[in-house]
Amino acid sequence: MQEVLDRLQGLVGEETGVSNWWEITQERVDDFANATDDHQFIHVNPELAAQTPFGGTIAHGFLTLSLSVPMSTEVPMDVGNPMMAINYGLDKVRFPAPVPVGSRIRLHVRLDEVSEVPGGIQVKQTVTTEVEGQEKPAMVAERLSRFYY
Repeated sequence: MQEVLDRLQGLVGEETGVSNWWEITQERVDDFANATDDHQFIHVNPELAAQTPFGGTIAHGFLTLSLSVPMSTEVPMDVGNPMMAINYGLDKVRFPAPVPVGSRIRLHVRLDEVSEVPGGIQVKQTVTTEVEGQEKPAMVAERLSRFYY
């Protein structure tokens, strides 16, 4: 575990990778709306949403956050062979810009902190969701993960 801790501490402050592009479809947004019971028209009604400043439907902020989990698997981080890894939570989450349906997003991952916890290592990463062709990110979150050895 100490070798992993030392190696990761050497990467603090660095962007550790970028995921592939993921397309945000209306079907994915509708499925999320059904799973969460959040059917606000800006997400599920293209005709009404077209009359808003967004010009069409947009993804839920929490869909964008949720997708950061599978997207981050495309940005490997060598943590050795822990017996268990857990999502420990989030310190801060912001949704500065919308994700229009039909757009593509990708995740940037930066390693912010690495610390020892009883039986393992805690990692704090900033995950930022980029929307293709947009200057402002759709989401910025500080994510905590723990790895137990």
